[in-house]
Amino acid sequence: MVHPTAGVSVKLVSEVGIGTVACGVAKANADVIQVSGHDGGTGASPLSSIKHAGSPWELGLTEVHQSLVENGLREKVTLRVDGGIKTGWDVVLGAAMGAEEFGFGTIAMIASGCVMARVCHLNTCPVGVTTQRMDLREKFPADPEHVVQYFQFVADETRQVWRPSAFSAAPRVVLASLGKRSLDEVIGDLSLLKCRATPNPNVEKTTSLSPEVLLRGEIPESFDPHRNHAAHHVSGAHPELHGVPLKTLDDEILETPEVKELLSGSGAQQVTLTRDVKNTDRTVGGRIGGEIAAVKGADGLEGDGSSLTVIFTGTAGQSFGAFTMPGTTLTVEGDANDYVAKSMAGGVVEIRGHRHKEETSTPVVAGNTCLYGATGGKLFMRGAVGERFGVRNSGALGVVEGAGDHLAEYQTGGTLIVLGDTGKNIGSGMTGGIVFLVGTEDLDDKVNTEYVGYTPVQQDSAAAEFLRNTIAEHFERTGSSKAESLLANWAETLEKAVEVIPNGQTSPFASVVESDSLLGVRQR
Repeated sequence: MVHPTAGVSVKLVSEVGIGTVACGVAKANADVIQVSGHDGGTGASPLSSIKHAGSPWELGLTEVHQSLVENGLREKVTLRVDGGIKTGWDVVLGAAMGAEEFGFGTIAMIASGCVMARVCHLNTCPVGVTTQRMDLREKFPADPEHVVQYFQFVADETRQVWRPSAFSAAPRVVLASLGKRSLDEVIGDLSLLKCRATPNPNVEKTTSLSPEVLLRGEIPESFDPHRNHAAHHVSGAHPELHGVPLKTLDDEILETPEVKELLSGSGAQQVTLTRDVKNTDRTVGGRIGGEIAAVKGADGLEGDGSSLTVIFTGTAGQSFGAFTMPGTTLTVEGDANDYVAKSMAGGVVEIRGHRHKEETSTPVVAGNTCLYGATGGKLFMRGAVGERFGVRNSGALGVVEGAGDHLAEYQTGGTLIVLGDTGKNIGSGMTGGIVFLVGTEDLDDKVNTEYVGYTPVQQDSAAAEFLRNTIAEHFERTGSSKAESLLANWAETLEKAVEVIPNGQTSPFASVVESDSLLGVRQR
């Protein structure tokens, strides 16, 4: 729970039974239910996924809308639909079937310059839309006004949507002729729709479909859209004990006088707290990050020179340090579960391990998918982690002492450093950022050369200096014996250090190395 009053959107794929799921989602206080049809998408997916995932959005939308109406839940949520929506006709049709909001994906991309090359995952987009390569991004042809103009056309068509007459090919204005003053008056009104007398025989997949199923159901006498009301306050959904809501660890920290003063004051303040943590304490730091963002903005506590340090002892639950903001340091004297530092935007997260345990080998201090989707900040872990470390990292620094398979998967920015062995498939889908590997064996079998390549880290290079400084910070923050050993034997460390970067890109340290070698300057 990043913030109790934030809107919550839940996406459901259109398929049989979606109505029952939607009712459960509405009861759980979601604000938006998005029904996603099987059409649309860029096509940069396996053919089996494109052709056999989900059903038409019309089927899913009508089932969800009618299920919510029959259970008295329709006004609790906003109903959104997407999946190949392109025109004003689609908008009016979707509104009559119960949708209030409409998602435009593929067509909006085309309006902004996409040519549907279907290579979004290869970092080779010819018009610079989905790539980190600057030479391709310079070819981006579109203008923001193109997208604005497209949606103006859609809005105009929605107001003047027409259908062909049997006696005339001239457009016929529908909404005005039906006395509808706004799209809100169309929502859920199935009486506006009727089946075509003769279905299109050229569309084979619809020959066995009876459209009558889309037109059955109750038509609400009145409708008060959920978007006209505040988002659900999800703290009301907390479990209770003897009538008293149970508070999370974040709630307890935010209610301390020191933190209240920190968030309400304007001057620089430094606050340090200590707490015990257990594996049922999930997403510790997430609510704190949300509150800091709401009060202080994107700069967090660093904006006014303040800081918050919380030292935990024990085993943290899933998503420890999620959404951490600048100026915040979260430390665990122990270990953690999956998703450590998920989507962190700044600050520092430290997992120091259980120091009382004798280390005969590298300890595992966290689970899978750590640093997922992070945009900033630093993560230091005194031990190894599971699979998919740094997946979709786009700006954070992460240091660990061993990692499982799929390291740096889909990474677009930031830096990962592994001081030990790793699993297979390093750099799959990686299009940006850097990975330093120190001591990884059998690199040729583990690096995904379709996306990345690796080179040794040269003595006295800028990359070597950065690596040494970062390992030193890792030692200072975690007391890692491995980091201490690597620093003490630096010449040997560099012999087994490599730098991994995406194919077709140069290291950000390359220009520094070249200029220094020309001038005969040595890095100190």
